[in-house]
Formats: sequence, structure tokens, C-alpha cells
Amino acid sequence: MSLNKNKILGWATLIMIVMGCVLIGLAIYRYADVAGWGFAAVGVGFFANAWVFNALKGRV
Repeated sequence: MSLNKNKILGWATLIMIVMGCVLIGLAIYRYADVAGWGFAAVGVGFFANAWVFNALKGRV
């Protein structure tokens, strides 16, 4: 299995989406107080970063 640049960006995108879902899930179910807002904001940041990685596929 050779990993070229596009496959690495694809795997990074998938990992970032999973981590974003985990952080938002923690914000909803585990930390319902003020800390949950921070977890949710970081989760949304992971989604934004995954979107950028996905947009870079094929251009790098």
C-alpha cells in the first residue's frame, strides 16, 4: 500500500472528521456545562480543518 499525497490527505480528513464528531459528542453528552462550549468549538474547528484538507486533495 503506497501512500501518495492524496491518500495521506484523505486519511487525515477522515481522522479529523472522526475526532470532530467525538469532541462534539463529548460536549453534548459528557460536559453539559460551560466546558461543553469549548469542546464543541474545538470539534467545529476540526471539521473546518478537515474541509481544508479535503479541498487540498489533487492540488498539492
